Amino acid sequence: MNAFAPRRVAILAGQSAEAQKARAALVTRYGSAAEEEAEVVVALGGDGFMLETLHRFLRRGLPVYGMNRGSVGFLMNDYREDDLPARLAAAQTAIVHPLRMVALRDNAPSVEALAINEVSLLRESRQAAKIRILVDGKARLPELICDGILVSTPAGSTAYNLSAHGPIVPLSANLLPLTPISAFRPRRWRGALLPSDATVVFDILEAEKRPVAAVADYTEVRDVTRVEVREARDVSLTLMFDPDHGLSERIIAEQFTV
Repeated sequence: MNAFAPRRVAILAGQSAEAQKARAALVTRYGSAAEEEAEVVVALGGDGFMLETLHRFLRRGLPVYGMNRGSVGFLMNDYREDDLPARLAAAQTAIVHPLRMVALRDNAPSVEALAINEVSLLRESRQAAKIRILVDGKARLPELICDGILVSTPAGSTAYNLSAHGPIVPLSANLLPLTPISAFRPRRWRGALLPSDATVVFDILEAEKRPVAAVADYTEVRDVTRVEVREARDVSLTLMFDPDHGLSERIIAEQFTV
């Protein structure tokens, strides 16, 4: 059991009617602290709102306890109006490190952004992308012809990464999935699992003819020429889950879902 029993709780909600209704009920019953005074945040919505909330409080390091008022809700707990203080006091925590993306462009400043789910590279036009992949300074794949490629965090491995047929990775594995999106050449390459301290560099080949955009969660950079990705160990995100319903358990259970 977690001894952390927050006294000041900020209750936030997504824009859906269901999320707003849930917030009104919880605020009436428990009140809601101002965001700048909060010790913990309760986020009501789906996984998208959870990511938005984590980004919102990224620099403050506040723990976030989500309750599902969306669709999938992989990062959320079940919604119940009763016993919120007790649930927060008993919640277990999961620490997640985001990815740091540095996107380079010709004749333009570089762009740095953090990704809690994944950093993805996507072709911008009808032309397939051509990408060279380097890991820790060594060229591992001289040319990948594809619609795109992504690097995922373990927490994000059940999101876009899984849809692209990438592997699900437990939090404790210290691995980052590297997953191609509709690879054309080499046809049989299905990606790789990289150590969490690896630095991945994507060089865009024939960038003018085959433009590529890089996306770190909500930050999109178009017409990139090189993208560097590494785990941001200096940034920690704290997610709170009900006992026996933690993120590690969900990641394991997802692998047995048919």
